[in-house]
Amino acid sequence: MIGWMRRCWTGLTVVVLCACTSTPHAGSAQAARPARAPSGNSTMASWNDTPAERSIIDFVTRVTTPESKDFVPRAERIAVFNLDGTLWVEQPASVQLVFTLQRVKTLAPHHPEWKRQEPFRSILRGNLKGVASSGDAGAMKLLAATHAGLTTDSFASIVHDWFDTASDPRFNRPYTSLAYQPMVDLLAYLRANGFKTYIVAPESVEFIRAISQRMYGVPSDEVIGSTVRYQYGLVNGVASLTRTAQIDTINEGTLKPQTIQAVIGRRPLMAFGSSDDDLPMLEWTTSGDGPRFAALVHHTDAQREYAYDRTARSGKLDKGLEEANVKGWLIVDMKDDWRTVFKGETDGAAAAAAAAAGK
Repeated sequence: MIGWMRRCWTGLTVVVLCACTSTPHAGSAQAARPARAPSGNSTMASWNDTPAERSIIDFVTRVTTPESKDFVPRAERIAVFNLDGTLWVEQPASVQLVFTLQRVKTLAPHHPEWKRQEPFRSILRGNLKGVASSGDAGAMKLLAATHAGLTTDSFASIVHDWFDTASDPRFNRPYTSLAYQPMVDLLAYLRANGFKTYIVAPESVEFIRAISQRMYGVPSDEVIGSTVRYQYGLVNGVASLTRTAQIDTINEGTLKPQTIQAVIGRRPLMAFGSSDDDLPMLEWTTSGDGPRFAALVHHTDAQREYAYDRTARSGKLDKGLEEANVKGWLIVDMKDDWRTVFKGETDGAAAAAAAAAGK
């Protein structure tokens, strides 16, 4: 099964299939949390002042200070980030998989035959086991029905429109507000210090590009994802590229270092992931000469987000925890190291104070 579908097939829940794309947006359902010490660095204000934040700042300071023995020229300051579980939520399923399933429901009135065909029949009935059992063949049918046959511009427009209305059912917030604020701050902090920041993920490159700039400040040419093949043609005399159902690259696991080399042509200086699937990218990064930095986001906060690692069906982090301890990689503890989780939120202490004041 292809990339993001393979990782999320078994992690689906009914709430994903029933999520309505026109649900009114509301505030987060997260409960207020006890106050923690805020970061001492204003550019990373959503981080707590912990060893994790200090290790990041210390590394960036060393590699960007000309007098430092670890100084790295601006052209070599490359940082790569996984997407799902690293920059936004991946539970109970990949955001792109949610998009795909909801698009099936949107298109279903124009395809009455889907009521008799798998995996569409199972999707429309909410039969998750049936969807998962369709395997690679089912994934390819979904790709063809929901992602293929569209020009690049048309697909981008559909994705933009979906993000304008779609909400996560648990948090009752638009997906565009479920970016992790600490990672948004980190991306901005790195760019302010001369880094180029790339998103390197298994999701469709065009799906990510539709939101990478407005959510993370990452331009489309700094996104590396899975790709499909295109068909060139003229539409009303205008040259266009149409997406096909043929997979070109699946950017996961050991393929990530290969696509990084092919697209960037340079080994990254820093790498951030959140699951065992990200290990090759972190290993590739830290195997280079000179100062290198790798980190894994550990989901430890069931109250504000989710708590999962070794036994998770999607986003499993098992071997990575062991490897990080052996190799000295940073493990970012979401519960302890992040003052806030989602973009645009205030910390727990401010929320509690507002509630007490009756605001």
